[in-house]
Amino acid sequence: MKQILLLGGMLFSLLAHAQEAPTAEQIIGGAKMVAALQQADLEGNMTRGRDKVPVALFLRNKDIQFQYYEKQVWQKFHLRMNDDVCDLYEMINNKQSKFPVSRLATPIAGMDLSYEDLAMRFFYWKKPVLEGTERVGVYNCWKIRLNNPGQGGAYQVMYVWVHQKYGAFMKIEGFNRQGQILKRFEVTDVMNIGKNAAGQEIYTLKQMNVSSMNPANGRVLSQTKLIFNQPAMVAPKGPR
Repeated sequence: MKQILLLGGMLFSLLAHAQEAPTAEQIIGGAKMVAALQQADLEGNMTRGRDKVPVALFLRNKDIQFQYYEKQVWQKFHLRMNDDVCDLYEMINNKQSKFPVSRLATPIAGMDLSYEDLAMRFFYWKKPVLEGTERVGVYNCWKIRLNNPGQGGAYQVMYVWVHQKYGAFMKIEGFNRQGQILKRFEVTDVMNIGKNAAGQEIYTLKQMNVSSMNPANGRVLSQTKLIFNQPAMVAPKGPR
């Protein structure tokens, strides 16, 4: 059975940007995973210690579809994307139901990722702010601030560091309404999955470490690794 996950990643694409400084909206738009998913489906696992949860992710039109496997049952979700908003739905008895805001911050299958983490819905928060440039390891990155326009979910502010050359996010940190850090996402490996229609090489996530943080002292409490396999190229498909 095919394994499907949202990362809305989990929305990562590494596309080259122009040399001039882009706007915050352009940077965030390029950091989403849509372009990569147009080329290939992604399958992999979330791991924490000895625990492993199969996951995968694919794009059909503007609908990112995903599942994770827990207790012999496939949990199914759709992320429907529009220009300035994305809505999360879950499949219950083969019917779509709007995912409740109250459950967005719930951990998935004992991992350090929540539903809002996998959906990365903060990429759709309006009015991102470019705060300047910083290095993440050896990479020059744009630093973007995203403010939660509502009260849903665990995060009030997200900081996203986006690779200046490839346009992919390299690190994300999420903070609560008291300004305390809750979660850190760090990309540790990427993979080449081919070229787009313009001949540009496309890279996407291979491994990301997701750390739950202690809000009181900023130390790591636990960590989950999200690892995707090298995908096979896929032809355009209809809805599943």
